[in-house]
Amino acid sequence: MFRSPCKIPAMKTFEQKSYVGLKPPSYNVKINHFRSTKVACQLQRFDSTMTWPVNTHEALLVPSKLAAPPVPSKPVEPLTDHHLQLSRRPRRNRKSPTQRAAFQETNISPENFIYPLFIHQGEVDIPISTMPGRYILGWRHGLIEESPTGEEAFNDNGLVQRTVRLLKDKFPDLVIHTDVNFDEYSTSGHGGIVREDGVILNDETIYQLRKQAVSQARAGADVVCTSEMLDGRVGAVRAALDAGGFHHVSIMSYSVNYQINPANLREALIEAREDEAEGADILMVKPALPSLDIIRLLKDQTLLPIGGCQVSGEYSMIKAAGLLKMIDEEKVMMESLMCIRRAGADLILTYFALQASTILCGENRKFVF
Repeated sequence: MFRSPCKIPAMKTFEQKSYVGLKPPSYNVKINHFRSTKVACQLQRFDSTMTWPVNTHEALLVPSKLAAPPVPSKPVEPLTDHHLQLSRRPRRNRKSPTQRAAFQETNISPENFIYPLFIHQGEVDIPISTMPGRYILGWRHGLIEESPTGEEAFNDNGLVQRTVRLLKDKFPDLVIHTDVNFDEYSTSGHGGIVREDGVILNDETIYQLRKQAVSQARAGADVVCTSEMLDGRVGAVRAALDAGGFHHVSIMSYSVNYQINPANLREALIEAREDEAEGADILMVKPALPSLDIIRLLKDQTLLPIGGCQVSGEYSMIKAAGLLKMIDEEKVMMESLMCIRRAGADLILTYFALQASTILCGENRKFVF
């Protein structure tokens, strides 16, 4: 650093750095004895060890383009000779990408994903405005035929049933989950039959759901998903499936869903225990990311597989932030899925299933964080 006792600012060509142990550099100084204004100044170069004075002259400083003195190459001296006496240094196990990959405790693969599909009776795909990249699929993808669809949930020729049969014919090894819910078939849009005074009829709705589950199993569904959160639904559906000869069809129960108070942890545990006692094969938690603590709780409390449903809102938030370049969409997507897995989910229902599977099945089959 340069200082000027006569308050003349340091010249821009002087490197304002400190070089310890170097000889003072020479500067291009021209003496002008004919100037009427005498400037007396003393420039001093300071560093942490010594000060070198520059002779005082009646001088006009003429800047010249001087290269900065070379920085000597010498080993970096430690800031201290004292080292902490640590029995463990966890950073040693993550000092290289290879070690990070070797010690990664939680892994994720396409086998962990359930890919939700929306279908409709029309001929074209309908984009979902709030979910970039997602569509309600029409018949031209080969999922449904162009013919009238039944409105009853248990119509064997209904839209869902015909779609299941088509998929099973083309992909026999595909594991198909179907939604057992009344909301798509009722004028009210609720998951149950609604009385005129607004009361949802629990038992009457379950009577219909039993027939819906059997119809889906008859079409070829491997897993029926009871998602409407009505009391006693799992036991009733299990009894109906067994009576129809579908002992091999599994039930994935949406045990923890929007209907319960999100502030209640014990209520979630009560619902899950009831579903397990009634014969559920898989317990699903929805939404997944806000409920990671519940996923972990259920994982510790039961031996059943646990599912996490990454809902459309979670998908849309990541997509929107990615489109606005506020985040790295791919990294945030993969980390969100890994967090659900780490919490204890064996299955993840996610709209990212296809995109994430493409990444996982690429050159780097194991995604390392």
